[in-house]
Parts: sequence; C-alpha cells; structure tokens
Amino acid sequence: MISMKTELETSRELSGQIADAIRDAIVDGSLLVDQRLPSEAELSDKFNVSRPTVREALKRLAAQNLIRTQRGATGGAFVNRLSFEQAYGQQITTSTLLLSMNTVSFDVACEARYAMERACAPLSAARRTPDHLATMRAEIHRQSQPGLTDEAFCASDVAFHRALVDGAGNPVLSYQLAGAVEAMQPLMNMITFTARSREQIVTLHTRIADAIENGQSADADAALIELTNYTLDLGKNVMSRHQKPAPSQ
Repeated sequence: MISMKTELETSRELSGQIADAIRDAIVDGSLLVDQRLPSEAELSDKFNVSRPTVREALKRLAAQNLIRTQRGATGGAFVNRLSFEQAYGQQITTSTLLLSMNTVSFDVACEARYAMERACAPLSAARRTPDHLATMRAEIHRQSQPGLTDEAFCASDVAFHRALVDGAGNPVLSYQLAGAVEAMQPLMNMITFTARSREQIVTLHTRIADAIENGQSADADAALIELTNYTLDLGKNVMSRHQKPAPSQ
C-alpha cells in the first residue's frame, strides 16, 4: 500500500496538488526508484478526480524527470532515478530566476560565485581527470582566437569554469555550483565583456589550469582571487561609467 496524501483543496489547482502528493511520496520513500505508480484509473479513484487531471499531474512529474513512462503490457509510469546531471537545468533556471527577480547586485553575485568555486579548487587539484584538464586547455585555446565573438568568448568562459568545478569529482558540489557558474557567470559576463582584457583573462585561466594540473591548490586559489578582484573592479568601473550624468549642453 502506497502512502500519500489524497485530500485535495478545491481552491487550488488539482493536478498540481496530485503532482505534489506523488513527489512527496517519492521523497519520503513511500515510492521507490523503478517502482510502478498506480494506473491512471487507480489514481483517478484515489484522488477522486478525472483521468485528464491525473494525466496532467503525471506530465508535470515527467517534465521534472521524477517519473518515466513505458508502453506495452508491462508498461505504465515508473519512479525515475534522477541524476545530478538531469537536475542541472532546473538548478540553473531557478538560480537565473532568483537573480533576475531579486535584482541581486553584481558584487553579491561575483562574491558568491568565486567563493564557492574557490572551495572546489583544492578538490579539483587533487581529483581532476585528464578530460577535465583537456577541456580547460581547449577553452583557453579557444579564448585566444582573435576572431572569437563576445558571445562565444562568454560561453567558453562558462565551459572553462564548469570543467574546474566538475574536476572536484563531487556531484553534489557540481549540482550546487551549476547555478553559480551557469547563471551568475553569464550575468557577470554581460556587464564586463566589453571592458575586460581577453589577454588578462586567458593569462589567469592558464595559471589556474597549470595549478590544477600540477596539484597546486594554493596557486589555483591565488589565481582565482586575482580573477575575483579583477572582475569586481571591472564591474565597478563599468557601472560607474553608466551612472555618470550626461554632460550638459
């Protein structure tokens, strides 16, 4: 017998409440990974709603990768094993929305992102794989190309730091930092890309990659501190120029 809340409030959307009840059953272990959910008809009876309402709830859960559906005689809806990689998108979307809706300042976003990334540097220096290092080197080479567009440089910047974070070999950290790197860094890039020196960024990235390759976590941390200060100074300079009053006629 699967335990889940079946009492619904008429003042709230029914499909959303059903999705919440099933998700709660997955979280508390009442529904296990790979376990088959009750059929649409059974869920319809359990919640006393129409089958289209149940179907909408299941679509929501599938969109969150919490369940998967299989066809055939042994088919149905099953609890999915959600991977950290599958959850990256939701983490990035949530972080992006939080930053935009709460107008987080450039300084706050920059401080948070680099503080968390610096925490990954010692682990990455000890655990990075050849693939992580190869990605960092490839992105440094890409950033050095003279014809690279601003948008492509920003995307390469994100990929470089993503590899540094993933090099820590800790999926929980990678998941938590997905929002920091892939939501905060584009925000910082948009503010600073017209003012920053690509040559200086490439130099700092090269120092970071060298330190990670050689297992020198202190050197990686020092380069990240320089990158933090450089980025903060750029942001202050850009915003001060934007805030200057226009010259009087």
